[in-house]
Amino acid sequence: MGIENKPVTRVENYCATGSEAFRNACYAVAAGAYDRVMAIGVEKLKDSGFSGLLRGDPPGDGTASELSLTAPAAFSMLDPAYCARYGVDPAQMRAAMTHVAWKNHVNGARNPKAQFRSEVPKAKIESAPKVAGRLGVFDCSGVSDGAAAALIVRAEEAYDYTDRPIFVKALALAAGPGRGAVDQAYDFSTFPEVVASARDAYAQAGITSPRAELSFAEVHDCFTPTEIVLMEDLGFSAPGVAVKDVLAGEFDSDGGFPVNIDGGLKSFGHPVGASGLRMLYETWLQLRGEAGERQLADPRLALTHNLGGRPGACVSFVSVVGSERG
Repeated sequence: MGIENKPVTRVENYCATGSEAFRNACYAVAAGAYDRVMAIGVEKLKDSGFSGLLRGDPPGDGTASELSLTAPAAFSMLDPAYCARYGVDPAQMRAAMTHVAWKNHVNGARNPKAQFRSEVPKAKIESAPKVAGRLGVFDCSGVSDGAAAALIVRAEEAYDYTDRPIFVKALALAAGPGRGAVDQAYDFSTFPEVVASARDAYAQAGITSPRAELSFAEVHDCFTPTEIVLMEDLGFSAPGVAVKDVLAGEFDSDGGFPVNIDGGLKSFGHPVGASGLRMLYETWLQLRGEAGERQLADPRLALTHNLGGRPGACVSFVSVVGSERG
């Protein structure tokens, strides 16, 4: 590969690590420091003997009690918090969560690279054993091994490498203050970091109406209520309307705005360090017309969203990429 003695920088941003590698690679090329940079994301979760990502938290004074929660427990709080904020019937919210899981498994069944390639009936999703709160087994992303990579060059040289490159329109990362556990104003029904990073990305790309101007999106559906909340934080649904939009099929592969057409974290899998680059890989396939059975009709502009952390204490990455330069 010709990479002997080349500089290598390791980055870490939890579940957004792959996106962070991509962002830094793009900046290295844009700054003129390098002509070609490869961003790589990889995870081997199954080698540890534990069913998940091992982590060590720094010592604190005990106020950030949410750090002792498992990831499913932390994200399970989105469900009742969203219902309370918008007066949503818990049964309707449960149906929307089920639809997200069902949709993403349908999409993943058409993806030969997905970890889980079978459709799952809604009845099976709803009757699955509970993991935390109302989250069942099928509301959670799996434990995955995987890797992904992207080669970044200057836009004006892209056609030297391929006749169908994709172009980066926006890179936005918001690192929150992590005050969720102690901030009385935070109600666990939204991700302020996502709102901030989306606003930044849209400004960079000149997007004023994301659902109308974007062709599709890949988002961080680590748990089913996460995807529902993200539809509002990213501006795809009005506040309090995402549940209705989900149940109406608006984000299905044949809906008005496809989301997680490759199966998402839920079905494709979540090899933590690689997930952000996996999302960009799907935009690469779709924008080049190479997504096979799941190919969308004439996509032009796509969004990826990658989350690192948990509600109240996270980072959020949003990119916008397109098939045309400029």
